[in-house]
Amino acid sequence: MASGIRDKVAILGMGCSKFGERWDAEPFDLMVEAFAECIEDAGIEKDEIQAAWLSTAIDSVNVGPSGVPLAVALRLPFIPVTRVENFCASGTEAFRGAVYAVASGACDIALALGCEKLKDTGYGGLPQRTRGVTNSMYWPNLSAPGVFAQLAAGYRGAYGVDRDELKRAMAQVSVKSHANGAKNPKAHLQRPVTMDKVLGAPIVAEPIGLFDCCGVSDGAAAAIVCTPELAKSLGKQDLVSVKALQLSVSNGSEAGHNSWDGSHIKTTRIAAKKAYEEAGIRNPREEISMTEVHDCFSITELITMEDLGLSQEGAAVKDVLDGVFDADGEVPCQIDGGLKCFGHPIGASGLRMLYEMYTQLLGRADERQLADPRIGLTHNLGGFPHMNVSSVSIVGRYEGA
Repeated sequence: MASGIRDKVAILGMGCSKFGERWDAEPFDLMVEAFAECIEDAGIEKDEIQAAWLSTAIDSVNVGPSGVPLAVALRLPFIPVTRVENFCASGTEAFRGAVYAVASGACDIALALGCEKLKDTGYGGLPQRTRGVTNSMYWPNLSAPGVFAQLAAGYRGAYGVDRDELKRAMAQVSVKSHANGAKNPKAHLQRPVTMDKVLGAPIVAEPIGLFDCCGVSDGAAAAIVCTPELAKSLGKQDLVSVKALQLSVSNGSEAGHNSWDGSHIKTTRIAAKKAYEEAGIRNPREEISMTEVHDCFSITELITMEDLGLSQEGAAVKDVLDGVFDADGEVPCQIDGGLKCFGHPIGASGLRMLYEMYTQLLGRADERQLADPRIGLTHNLGGFPHMNVSSVSIVGRYEGA
């Protein structure tokens, strides 16, 4: 009987590059930047890493369809390196590979690294079949803002939400995240914005405005994992361990009949339920200290709060406007600025989110540090047309002996 991976794997070290328009760096440079911080934090030698996973999503822009570039960039010691891609959950997929390898006993120390250089596409959004890179998407008549605008329409229809109230809540999501990102030197965008500025911005796809969209950035993030016992033997005192890692992939049924009303993301709800079971969490709103969720658009974050059980169905608008997810709120969300301020270099985002949870749990977040966080949750979703892939990761302070 499967028992899950709760507290079987510890994060030995993490690193994150500066995100932004990194014209100064090639993908290899970003990998090295994130890895240098990661391995110094881990306190080990490179030759002690026994396996590695690399996540990228757009291989023709970045590093190609294999793990070889990571081995070359870091001069890894002739170990297995696997390149993974799973839409916007790619970074978390790399982390899952490394964590499962350690949990299974296949290796003692494993590396996960995600990297993406979207600015090199020359396109102002995620590249699609007819724009930017030609082989990255499969739906030339769809756009990401358009699809998520339909999610907003489905949500309004399901719960009778007033249009203006929804737009104010979406604006608050952006205002909150930009206020947090202004305190983060690694974020791409580091300026606060006002409610009036967000509400007055040009519309991209009704009701999504300019500030409701995440930016386009370059970046990389990395994690080295091992067992808690090994981490302690290496001198680590305060450990961050993995409580749960769950991935849900749609079988297409949402688009096959009308049982799905388009007001939520089914795969997120399934992944969250399984993650809470694995982590032993019964009341997520009371037990989760902080979250990093997939805020590719403000409406996505708002609806994700309900899909994760942090808001009751139809209540996220009120919770957002009441400040429940602000930095000083009940369950802070995007305390580092989120995708709104980091952008979304697809292969790196999931690991970047975990980097913030790890940093907060160890009390290293400086000006944005939360008071005594215990459990952090990260979430990704991606794919068209009904958000085919969702991942939920839960990390926290190690509770073992």
